[in-house]
Amino acid sequence: MQRPIVCQALLSHYVVVPLFLRLMASSSQAVVEAPSTLDSTDGSFVSSCIFCKIAASGGQSTNTSILYQDDDIVAFPDIKPAAKHHTLIIPKQHILNAKVLTSEQKALVQKMFDTGKKLMQEQGIPLDDVRYGFHWPPFYSIGHLHLHVIAPVSEMSFLSKLVFKPNTWWFVTSDYVMSRL
Repeated sequence: MQRPIVCQALLSHYVVVPLFLRLMASSSQAVVEAPSTLDSTDGSFVSSCIFCKIAASGGQSTNTSILYQDDDIVAFPDIKPAAKHHTLIIPKQHILNAKVLTSEQKALVQKMFDTGKKLMQEQGIPLDDVRYGFHWPPFYSIGHLHLHVIAPVSEMSFLSKLVFKPNTWWFVTSDYVMSRL
């Protein structure tokens, strides 16, 4: 009697979720656009990367609530949270995704991770119930590097746990990214 449930779970885990994420990524305009750069004359963007706009305006141009900001990174809530606390941490510099990071950017990735931990600690969230990670190409919907910081993991829905399952084809931990740099 258990066999159909197991088959359904395996089908969902290995076929449906990756296919869904691939379709999401391939249909996104941001993935195929050229990297955003600032026009030095008036500060406007040449292309339409939403995360570049958030970083450049401090969230004002997009009405985004900024949780943390410094010279290198910006943190803000995800518009489609997978849990009660779902924060995105992005570099101000346009970097396409985690796969194109170089060893020179190791300190930036570490700073993103440390900032995520700090934000969760400030909110009193136990760090053992937090998930950190990056969507791995081609499974991402916005072509600008962003670290997901999600808590509490124990309260995530079944689908969210699949979409943000660590060390899968579509979602990797910050430790995995750091090990590649």
